[in-house]
Amino acid sequence: MIVLLTGANGFIGRRLAAALLAAGHHVICAMRHPPPTAPGGAPVRYFTADLSRDLQVSDWLPRLAGVDAVINAAGILREHGEQRFETVHVQGPCALFAACAAAGVARVVQISALGADDDATTAYHLSKKTADDYLLGLPLHSVAVVQPSLVYGAGGTSARLFTRLASLPVIPLPGRGRQPVQPLHVDDAVEAVVALLADDSITGRVPLVGPEPLALRALLAQLRQSMGLGRARFLPVPAPLVALGAGAAGLLPGSLLDRDTWQMLQRGNTADARFTQALLGRPPRAPIEFVTHDEAPAVATAARLGWLVPLLRWSMALVWIVTGIVSLGVYPVEASLSLLARSGIPDAVAPAMLYGAAALDLVIGIGLLVLKRRRWLWLLQVGLMLFYMAVITLKLPEFWAHPYGPILKNLPMLAVAWLMVELDAPRKDP
Repeated sequence: MIVLLTGANGFIGRRLAAALLAAGHHVICAMRHPPPTAPGGAPVRYFTADLSRDLQVSDWLPRLAGVDAVINAAGILREHGEQRFETVHVQGPCALFAACAAAGVARVVQISALGADDDATTAYHLSKKTADDYLLGLPLHSVAVVQPSLVYGAGGTSARLFTRLASLPVIPLPGRGRQPVQPLHVDDAVEAVVALLADDSITGRVPLVGPEPLALRALLAQLRQSMGLGRARFLPVPAPLVALGAGAAGLLPGSLLDRDTWQMLQRGNTADARFTQALLGRPPRAPIEFVTHDEAPAVATAARLGWLVPLLRWSMALVWIVTGIVSLGVYPVEASLSLLARSGIPDAVAPAMLYGAAALDLVIGIGLLVLKRRRWLWLLQVGLMLFYMAVITLKLPEFWAHPYGPILKNLPMLAVAWLMVELDAPRKDP
C-alpha cells in the first residue's frame, strides 16, 4: 500500500515509518521539518506539513492522490508556542480526515490515547476525543481509532519520567502509588498498528495496552529491578502536595508533570489486553522486560543523569549566587579589599573589581538557572576558576595549605563544570 503518515518524526511516528517500510509499504511522510533526501533506494518520500497550520481540506486533498491509507501519528502532550491542542489534535486532523473522505482513501488509522472517551476531563484527552468522534462519523470505508496506554520506549516521555523516578535512591510516590497503569512497549505498539493497517475489518476504537494492569508502585519497582539498581525504597507524598507541585511544575517549559498529567495518572490508564494480543499474535511485553539485560547499564546511567545533571546545575548556580551575595557585603568589605591589595590590585580600582566580580558571580548563577543554552557559561566558569587559582598560587600561595582547602575545592568544581561542558555540547549527527 501507499501510506501517508503524519507525525513521521515523532516518538511513535518515526518507528512506524521504519516498520511500514520493512513490511513492504510505500510511505509518504508528512513532517514539519523533512530531511532533504530519503535513504538510498527506500520507497519513501517526504513533504512539509504542519497540522497547526494546514487546517483546510484543500491543504490535504492534493497530497492524497494515489494514497491507499492514512495514519495520523501526530500529537503533543503539552501545548507550547504555536503547537495547540485545538489545531494539532482537532482542526488539522479533521481537515485531513475530511480530505480522506473526499479522496476516497480506503483505510484511515488515527492514533489517539486511552482515556479519550466520555469520561475525559483534560484538554489533551478532550481534544483527542473530538477528532476521534469526527473521524468515526465520516463516510469512510474503514476507520480505526487506536487508543494506546502509556507507551514506553527509548526517547519517550513516559520512559524518561518513569526510569528517572525508578532510579532515585528514595522514590517519591503520589499518595501510596496505587494508581493503575498498563504500559505498552513502543515496539509492540508499532507492530500492532502495522497489523491493524493490514486488516481493514477491524474498525472503531481499538485499545492498545500491556499484558495486565499494575499499580504505579509496582511499575517503578519493576523498572528499577530491570535496570539492575536493587530494591526500591518509597516515600509516599500526600496527594494535595503532588497537586500543588504539579501546578508549579506546569509553569516550567518542558516539564514532564503538570495538572493534566497528574489528573490523567489519578484516573488510571487500563483496558482489556485481548485486542492487543490478537493483533500481535502473542502477549505484549511485560514492564519487567522493557529494559533488557544488555540495555540496563546505559538506561540506568541515562536515568540517573536525568536528575543528577539538574541537581549539579542548581548546586553550582547556588555557589555562584551565594558567593556574589557574600562578596557584596556579607563578608567584611575591608577584609575583601585587603585580600585584593595582597594580590597586587591597586587601591583605586579594588572596589570596582570587588563589586564587578560579585556582579559577575550573580550573573553566572542566575544564567545557569534561566538560560537554555549554557555551554558558554560552563566554559566561562572553567576559565574564571583557572584564572583565580593562578592568581592565588602566585600571590597568596598560603591558601593551598589552608585546613579548609578553599583552593583544593575548586578541583571538583572544575571537574563538574567540564562535565557540563561535555553534556551541553551540540549533538553532531553521523
